[in-house]
Amino acid sequence: MINVTATAEEYLSELIRKKDFKCDIRIFVSDPGTPRAETCLAFCKADESEPTDHKIKYKNFILFIEEKSLAFLDDAEVNYDKDNFGGQLTIKAPSSRVPNIGENSSLEDKVNYILYDEINPQLASHGGNVHLDSITKDNYVVLQFGGGCQGCGMVDVTLKEGIEKTLLEKLPELKGVKDITDHTDNENAYYKQS
Repeated sequence: MINVTATAEEYLSELIRKKDFKCDIRIFVSDPGTPRAETCLAFCKADESEPTDHKIKYKNFILFIEEKSLAFLDDAEVNYDKDNFGGQLTIKAPSSRVPNIGENSSLEDKVNYILYDEINPQLASHGGNVHLDSITKDNYVVLQFGGGCQGCGMVDVTLKEGIEKTLLEKLPELKGVKDITDHTDNENAYYKQS
C-alpha cells in the first residue's frame, strides 16, 4: 500500500499544525490508468472525506485514500527530502498510469482504457488525441479532441465511425458519444476543409 516516510509524516504534520482549520490529508489519482494520471495530496476537512475512503492513522493526522484510486496507489511513496532550501515533498506512484481494468472497474476507467490503449495510438498518427471529459447520467461519453483532431474536417467521421463504434462494441451499456471540442480553431488540424 502507501508508504509515508517519517520525514513526510513530520512535514505534513507541520503543515496541518499551521492551518487555521482542523484537517487531515487525502490522497487520490486524477485520470488514473492513463498517461495524464496525476497523484494528488490535499488538505481534507472533516466534511470532505468520502464514506468509502480508506484510512491510515498517523500520530497527528489521518490519511484518507480515495477508494477508486486504491489500485493505482499500490506501492506508492510519499517522501520529504530536506535540503539547504527547505526541502521537497515527492509522491511516487508507479501504478498510477498503468491501466488497471477488470470486470469491477468503473465505466469511466473502462472508457479511459479504450481511449488511451486503442483510440489515441491511431489518432497520434495524425498528430491528434482525445480524452474523456465526462460520462452523462444517461451513459453518453463526452469527449474533448486535441492536436490534429481539433478543427479537423474529418472529425465527425472519426467520432462516429471510429470512436463511437469501438466504444459501443466494447461497452454496450453506453448510448453514444458527444464532442465538446471547439472546432472553429483549425490551425493545427490534420485535414482542413476548403
